[in-house]
Amino acid sequence: MNYTISLVVPCHNESDNILALYTRVRAVMESVDRPWEIICINDGSTDDTLERLVTLHREDPRVIVLDLSCNFAKEAALAAGLDFARGDVAIPLDADLQDPPELIPELPAKWRDGYEVVNAVRISRDGEHRPVYLVREQWSNDTAMPRRPHAERR
Repeated sequence: MNYTISLVVPCHNESDNILALYTRVRAVMESVDRPWEIICINDGSTDDTLERLVTLHREDPRVIVLDLSCNFAKEAALAAGLDFARGDVAIPLDADLQDPPELIPELPAKWRDGYEVVNAVRISRDGEHRPVYLVREQWSNDTAMPRRPHAERR
């Protein structure tokens, strides 16, 4: 099955994290061997987040930059990015790397199994050395949520 992945990343004053985020995401996505884009939404940052994102876009056109006029909060920035996403699969990701990009390949794998919504849930507690994530699927053929075949979504 051919599909494209859109990563959606709200960014507010994330200047120090942008390069590390991009480096880790690019390494993961190149191993996935699927077309992808990363949509970074500058949510009214007051540091040089926007400038760093634009620089990345110039170096890699898969980096799409949306610039909001002020800080609308993470949820609004995420909604703007999801509206702009062109991929068959949209994966929200935090710019501060609290969500490990290395989990990205597991999410479309569950989607290809027929789940409409798949999320990763942190199951460790503060103070633990390594957080553990569980990829959890929701809304499949066995639930009350209606499911449309992937081809009908466009």
